[in-house]
Amino acid sequence: MGMLKSFGRRSFLKMATLASAVTATSAFASNGVLREAKEEEIKNPFPGSKLIKTICTHCSVGCGVIAEVYNGVWVRQEVAQDHPISHGGHCCKGADMIDKIRATNRLQYPIEKSNGQWNRVSWDDAMSKISKKLLELREKFGPDAVQFLGSAKVSTEQAFYIRKFAAMFGTNNIDHQARI
Repeated sequence: MGMLKSFGRRSFLKMATLASAVTATSAFASNGVLREAKEEEIKNPFPGSKLIKTICTHCSVGCGVIAEVYNGVWVRQEVAQDHPISHGGHCCKGADMIDKIRATNRLQYPIEKSNGQWNRVSWDDAMSKISKKLLELREKFGPDAVQFLGSAKVSTEQAFYIRKFAAMFGTNNIDHQARI
């Protein structure tokens, strides 16, 4: 009876979890689904992959990332231990960069909505349409009809160029996207 009194909810949950894990593992093992990993797979699950030093693009800090690329696909990432900015660390957003790159809803090329449908357009066509529309708006309503937005993803130098572009366009309407 004394043993049952010490067997609380937490102990029950631990034992139930362990029993579930053993059952699931046994089911896989008996069906031939699992196999021993080969020595090469333990050393490198992506043989022939390339390690590429790059920079996290989530913000303008520029932390170091080592991207592992296999057959043109980013498969894993590590922190660049020797990077002069991040000194072997990065934030939770940087740790998630690989998932952002792989996201199915990530825009990878310009698209335009026409007749209710989104259609892919060339970069040249997109840039031409955007510049034409900007010039048209400035001509019709004046330069203050447009606002330019910066980004946490740009460097100080890029922010300078965005500000210069807005000034040359003729407006002081510029802000940062983090405030929106």
